[in-house]
Amino acid sequence: MPRLSLDEARTLAEAALTRAGANPAMARLTAEALVAGEAEGQAGHGLSRVPQYAAFLANGRADGAAVPAVVAERGGAVLIDARHGLAYPAVALAVEQAQARARSHGIAFAGITNSHHAGAMGLPVAALARQGLVALAFTNSPAAMPVPGGRRPLMGTNPVAAAFPRRDAAPLVIDMALSEVARGKIMVAAKAGKPIPLGWALDADGNPTTDAKAALGGAMLAMGGTKGALLALVVELLCCALTGSAFGFEADGFFQDEGNRPRLGQSLIAIDPGALAGQAAFLDRVEFLLAAMQADPGVRLPGSRRNALSTRAADEGIEVPAPLLATLQGLAGQATDGASVA
Repeated sequence: MPRLSLDEARTLAEAALTRAGANPAMARLTAEALVAGEAEGQAGHGLSRVPQYAAFLANGRADGAAVPAVVAERGGAVLIDARHGLAYPAVALAVEQAQARARSHGIAFAGITNSHHAGAMGLPVAALARQGLVALAFTNSPAAMPVPGGRRPLMGTNPVAAAFPRRDAAPLVIDMALSEVARGKIMVAAKAGKPIPLGWALDADGNPTTDAKAALGGAMLAMGGTKGALLALVVELLCCALTGSAFGFEADGFFQDEGNRPRLGQSLIAIDPGALAGQAAFLDRVEFLLAAMQADPGVRLPGSRRNALSTRAADEGIEVPAPLLATLQGLAGQATDGASVA
């Protein structure tokens, strides 16, 4: 399988997005996030999204000229308008704003409105945690799950991420969708023509299915049943009611090129431990808990696999399926033999 260095992958993705109409900052920040997700083993939030984003830019579902801006603020709270562009520039601005406001006020809430698909939410919280802040991130997404007792999709899979700084170690990062699995995994299975496990999704008639394509036309199942669905409702309200964004059922799905501008919402919370028990006390408590967890030999810390894969990818590059590589090269206007492969 072809292999690209991370720099080669970023350059290729950036060129493809630029050619599709993204402005320079949007193309760069989107490429960086997608390659970071790919390096962590999150193929559903990696390079496979580039053709999808390029189609959205080309058909107007995303505005490639958009530049996000702060449109409301008070103390530790700030609202950022993504202006219908790809989400990554707005997320980067939210990280910047949340960090500065948490330092000033002890805590910050950065909301994003008129946004788009935001990829792996563990990435922005990890960036804040590397600066010594506790961080939480939420995003809604096009309707994919029913509410408790319902059968039709009404809420998104609504990922939740949290990151906690550590002493002399990479941050502890927890990143999960509130569906039984991330919808990106079903997308990957559908493209590969592979089945999915029973219990992941329902088909369009509300029946359990192992057909990935039928699942994409049906509804995801919430993790933990009713409890997971209620958590998704919490995220929907945090991301949309507070920011004025569209609810999941108002946004057309991402598995079709045509559709409306989704107007999704994201919420980012940053907390400075120094404003509470203090940074040293916080770090002591974190390490004490993690040591207790790891006293059982079978325990693996959240995010440890992603960290290991990312470190390996920095040294060895990433494997890109040949059909996807050819698609990316075509979008970037390159000859199919223009990439370095191993």
